[in-house]
Amino acid sequence: MRVLITGAAGFLGSHLADRFLRDGHQVVGLDNFVTGSPDNIAHLTGNPSYEFVRHNISNFTYVAGPLAGVLHFASPASPIDYLEHPIPTLKVGALGTHNALGIAKAKGARFFLASTSEVYGDPLVHPQPESYWGNVNPIGPRGVYDEAKRFAEAMTMAYHRFHGLDTRIVRIFNTYGPRMRPNDGRVVSNFIVQALRGEPITLYGDGSQTRSFTYVDDEVEGIYQLFLRGDAMPMNIGNPVEFTVRELADIVLASTGSKSEIVRRPLPEDDPKVRQPDITRARAVLGWEPQVPLRDGVARTIEHFRGVIAAGH
Repeated sequence: MRVLITGAAGFLGSHLADRFLRDGHQVVGLDNFVTGSPDNIAHLTGNPSYEFVRHNISNFTYVAGPLAGVLHFASPASPIDYLEHPIPTLKVGALGTHNALGIAKAKGARFFLASTSEVYGDPLVHPQPESYWGNVNPIGPRGVYDEAKRFAEAMTMAYHRFHGLDTRIVRIFNTYGPRMRPNDGRVVSNFIVQALRGEPITLYGDGSQTRSFTYVDDEVEGIYQLFLRGDAMPMNIGNPVEFTVRELADIVLASTGSKSEIVRRPLPEDDPKVRQPDITRARAVLGWEPQVPLRDGVARTIEHFRGVIAAGH
């Protein structure tokens, strides 16, 4: 297969490219480096099965040659990023999704949308099944991301129903691992970098809010299997094992041996209090569930960040 991945220099996009290449497929990567990094794809330089296009998918996009799949992963995806780039976040969810769907339709390709657990907002149902419609504040600071992804899902389903396009929608839950940016504001990278630098670990609220952390290898495998064998309805790909943010901080401190103290900060506006996927559908349709325990994944991620910090980033 030859596939197009937008957001290919991002954390997930770059790992996904590796997964397709590992099975002998060809990948066209597209990114404009707003939040992606050339470092994430440097190892693919010279790979004859990989070609890279520097471009913004929110603008008109032409890709030469046949494509079997279009996987739309372009978007700022951490609170720091989409609060800093609110309008590009909305644009890539709306215009970018429209452009990517247009490419898939023109090429007769399968379209794959990277959506998010943020479509559930601050959920009133726990854990969250795909049938839950969510509790989202459309005008809050996080609304630029939440509503962009909700719109992208609606647009994807419209193309599926009206044009008969073969589509997939994944709802991604908190994912962590190598190639995260040290300053991306996500809780795992925040805690690890603070611990390694001996800085205070910033805990928002009392740390009782919960998250479900999926190691990147597990997440990418679920995404890959969904692309190959899934159906058109949204599917949660995440880890159903729930941890409080305080528990994560304790694991990071123990794993790094850091003496960092924990300091509390006010909880950000509209920050979800709970987050846990119901993965019944992923188990039934794909036979997928995560394999890497949090402590093991955190240990691997710590080793990555030791190298990043040693290199002066």
